[in-house]
Amino acid sequence: MESYNTLVEAIAGLEKEGYNEEFNLKQNYIESSHGKFQILHHEFEIDKFFRFEGETDPSDESIVYAISSEKYNLKGVLVSAYGIYSDPLVDEMMKKFSFTK
Repeated sequence: MESYNTLVEAIAGLEKEGYNEEFNLKQNYIESSHGKFQILHHEFEIDKFFRFEGETDPSDESIVYAISSEKYNLKGVLVSAYGIYSDPLVDEMMKKFSFTK
């Protein structure tokens, strides 16, 4: 699996792989840019993810997800804070975005 040093590098690398959509995380779905699609937890897959921790500021912690949806024929990225600044989600979305190490 590839690795990236920065969030910007990860997004650029994923765009080269066809992950061109920008998703926004909502409480019980992800939304495509411009709100065209609202994709429920069972309508997308998380293909890979990369974590980035701020070297000096804990609030700089973020994670980028590479997401695909066969139903909507979309591939894109979702960038989200994690830790104390993470977004509240419903149970189904929490399960989808939870990974064991």
